[in-house]
Formats: sequence, structure tokens, C-alpha cells
Amino acid sequence: MSYSLKWVKARASGSSGGSCVEVGTDGRTPAVHVRDTKSRERGMLTVTASTWRAFTDDIKSGRLDLPVLPAYG
Repeated sequence: MSYSLKWVKARASGSSGGSCVEVGTDGRTPAVHVRDTKSRERGMLTVTASTWRAFTDDIKSGRLDLPVLPAYG
């Protein structure tokens, strides 16, 4: 059975079409779909809801932040 996906993007993305992703769910299956807003035709990445939750928790906690490199010059 196929369900319609409801796509959303972050409020911080604005309407200028910059670098952002959209997240889609159908509200019935335990899957989260992710796609590039500017290249929707290229498909999507699908992960479990628990994987997506762990990923967003890591982002919010800063665990995925890149180290700050010293400036050269």
C-alpha cells in the first residue's frame, strides 16, 4: 500500500531556496524520508524514525560539530 508523504522544511530555511533539505513522513509507517529541496527529482534517503531521532539528537547536542581549526595567516 502506498501513502502520500507530507514534506516539511525547517523554518530557518526561509523562502529564498538556499541550501536546505525537506523531511517527509506519511504518518503511518515508521520511516522518515529526506530530500534536497533544490533537487527533488534526484530521489530521497529513507531511514527509520529511530535513526532520524538519534541523528537529530546528535545535531542538537553538538556531537556532530566539526572542530574549529586555527586561522592561518
